[in-house]
Amino acid sequence: MKIIYYKLFRNHLKERIKPDPNLFDRFNERIKLFAQDPTDPTLDDHELTRDKENYRAFSITGDIRVIYYKGKNFIYFTDIGTHEQVY
Repeated sequence: MKIIYYKLFRNHLKERIKPDPNLFDRFNERIKLFAQDPTDPTLDDHELTRDKENYRAFSITGDIRVIYYKGKNFIYFTDIGTHEQVY
């Protein structure tokens, strides 16, 4: 499936992740892993609840998450940041 990056996601990636080269490298590694196997346990992928029902999240680090949802033909990345920032 093709991944679509929402504008908010792109902005938060630029502000929150790219300034730290190590974190950005980890992001790129996890995106590759997600593209190969979204069910890999390393990603800690899980369903969200409440106001984020129908969304999912996976981990870049222990505290950094990617929020996304699956459409019919695409996966939409909607936000990225710490647990506190995205929930």
